[in-house]
Amino acid sequence: MLNVHNLTVSFMGTDLFSGITFKLNKGDRIGLIGKNGAGKSTLLKVLSKDIESSGGTMAFDKEVRIGFLRQDIDFVKGRTILEEAYQAFTEIKEIELQLDEINQQLVERTDYESEGYNQLIIDLNEKTERYELLGGYNYQGDTEKILQGLGFQREDFNKLTDTFSGGWRMRIELAKLLLQNNDILLLDEPTNHLDIESIIWLENFLKNYQGAIVLVSHDKMFLDNVTNRTIEISLGQIYDYKKPYSQFLELRAEIKEKQLQAQKNQDKEIKAKQQLIDKFKAKASKASMAQSLMKQLDKVQRIEVDGEDNAAMNVRFSISKEPGKIIVEAENLYKSYGDKHVLENVDLLIERNSKIAFVGQNGQGKSTLAKMMVGEIPFEGNLKLGHNVQVGYFAQNQSEHLPPEKTVLEIMEDAATDSNRMRVRDMLGSFLFGGDAADKKAKVLSGGERNRLALCKLLLSPFNVLIMDEPTNHLDIASKNVLKKALAEFNGTLIIVSHDRDFLQGLTTTVYGFKDREIKEYLGDIDYFLEQHKMESLREAEKKTVIKETKDTSKKEAYKLSREEEKELKKLKNKLGNIENQIADLESEIEKIDLELAENYDEVSSRPNFFEKYKAKKAKVDTLMEEWELVEEKVEKFN
Repeated sequence: MLNVHNLTVSFMGTDLFSGITFKLNKGDRIGLIGKNGAGKSTLLKVLSKDIESSGGTMAFDKEVRIGFLRQDIDFVKGRTILEEAYQAFTEIKEIELQLDEINQQLVERTDYESEGYNQLIIDLNEKTERYELLGGYNYQGDTEKILQGLGFQREDFNKLTDTFSGGWRMRIELAKLLLQNNDILLLDEPTNHLDIESIIWLENFLKNYQGAIVLVSHDKMFLDNVTNRTIEISLGQIYDYKKPYSQFLELRAEIKEKQLQAQKNQDKEIKAKQQLIDKFKAKASKASMAQSLMKQLDKVQRIEVDGEDNAAMNVRFSISKEPGKIIVEAENLYKSYGDKHVLENVDLLIERNSKIAFVGQNGQGKSTLAKMMVGEIPFEGNLKLGHNVQVGYFAQNQSEHLPPEKTVLEIMEDAATDSNRMRVRDMLGSFLFGGDAADKKAKVLSGGERNRLALCKLLLSPFNVLIMDEPTNHLDIASKNVLKKALAEFNGTLIIVSHDRDFLQGLTTTVYGFKDREIKEYLGDIDYFLEQHKMESLREAEKKTVIKETKDTSKKEAYKLSREEEKELKKLKNKLGNIENQIADLESEIEKIDLELAENYDEVSSRPNFFEKYKAKKAKVDTLMEEWELVEEKVEKFN
C-alpha cells in the first residue's frame, strides 16, 4: 500500500529524523511511538501529504485512500452533528441530490415516449445502482451506530457542532474517518478525548478494520489491544518490529542485550589483535604478520548498539502541611449548564489520604465537580474544604492557556514566588527543559512539552491535595510512567480524572463512577470498577431475560420438578458456584499482579513468559464469564 524509502525531515538545519525506510501493508496496525518531540505527528503529516519531507521518497498504491485524524480541526459552523458526520459520504450525498432532481423531472414531465424521458429513466437506474453499491441505504444507520459508539446520545444528533467542546468535535471527526472506508487510517492520539467506554468500543472497531492503520498513542493498553506492529522513533532513527507495544519492549531489550554482548566480544577480539600488531610491528621478521592483522582490522564491520534516549522527567510531589481528617464535605450539590442538568443531589465526603479516580462518559460531570471543588465555577448546594486544605489543581486544558509568545523560563518566573524563584532553572531541568530548551517560546512546544511545563508550573504552589484532570494527555509513555510513580509516592490526597486505564491501574483505591447526574462509589481500583461495570450490565440483561420468560411462561401450569430435574439443577448450581470461585480466584491473582507491576514494573515484566501468562489469566476470566452465562441460563429454565 505504501513504500517509504530514505525519508528525512529537517527543521532549521537539524534533522528530526533521517533516512528512515519502511513498508505499510494491508492489515498492518502500527503503533507509532517515541518521546515528545521525536517527530511522530510530523511523520503522520508527511504520510498524509500535509507537509513535504526534506528528502526521500514515498510510493503509494494506485487510488489508495488516506484518512488522517489531525489534532487541529476546523468545522463549518451551522451544521448539526449528523450533518457534519454525513460529510463522510460526499459521493452518496451528491447522488442523493441528483436522484432528487431526476425524480422531480419525472414528476413534472409528460413526454413519456421522448428520448429525453427515456434517458432520465436510464440515469435513474444507473444512479440508483451506484447509490446502493456505495451503501446509500445503510449510511444513516451506520453513522448513528458509530456516533453512539463514540459516546453521543441520540438526542445530541440534531444539535449544532458549535455547541460542543473541542474534544467532542474531535469525536465527530473520528466518526467521519471511520465511516469513510479509507485504505489507510492515520490517527494522531485518537483516545485523548475519549472516555473509557468509548476507547473500548474504538479498540474493537479498529481490531476488525480491514485496511492499514498508523496510530500515535501514549496509551499502552490501547496499543497492546489494537496494534500488531510497533515503530519507534528514537534519536532520529526508527526501530520496526512486528509486535504490539509490550512485546516490542521485550524484544527490543533482548536484541539490545545481544548487541551489547556481541559488541563486547568484538571489542575483546579487536583488543587482542591490536596487542599483537603493537607487539609485531617493531620486529622486521613479524612485520608482514602485523600488516596482515591491520588489514583484517580495517575490514571488520564494527557492531553498533541501538541508541536509546534515556532522558526522563524527575518529578516529586511533596505535601505542604498536614490537613485535617476531612478534605471535602458536600451536600445536595447541583449543577446545570442552561437546560442541561449535569449533577443533582450529590453528597460527598472525602477523607485525608484518599486516592480517588473520577471515571465515566464525557459530559457526566467529572471535570465539573473538580472545578467546583477548586472554586472555579458556581454551583448550588453546600461544599466546603477541610482544615488546612491546600489544593493543587491541574486543569484538563491547562497547557493550552500558556502565553504563546513567552518563553518557558518567563512563564515559570511569572508564576514563581520569592521563596522558589531561585529554583526555577533547576525545576525546568528536572522536566527536560535544560539549557536552550528554557528559551523556547510556548507556541513552538509540542503537546507533551506543554503538558510537562504545566506540571512543572504546578509545583511552584504549595498543596496537600492534588486534583488532576486528564494529566496524561499528550505525555509520552516514559513521562507517564514517571508521573504515575510520583503520584503513587505522593503522601497527600489524590483525586484524578482520567480515561487511561493503564495509568489508573494500581494508582487509586476508590473509583467514583459518574452517570445520569449521580455518583456511585466503588471501593477498588479501575480494574475492579470495569469488572463491576460488566457485571452490572450482565445483571441488567438477566433481569430483561427473566421478565421476558415470566411473561412467556405465565400461562403454563406450575409443576413440581422431577427427581432427575432436581439432580440436574443441583449439578448446574454446583457448577455455577465452582465457576464463580474460579473467577474470584483469578481476579485476585490478576489484582495481585497489577499491584506488583505498579510497584516494580521492570522486574515483574521481565519474568519468563510473563505477558503470555498474564493475558492467559485475563482470557480465562473472559471464558469463565461466558461459561457462567450459559450455565445461568440453564438454571433459569428450572425457575
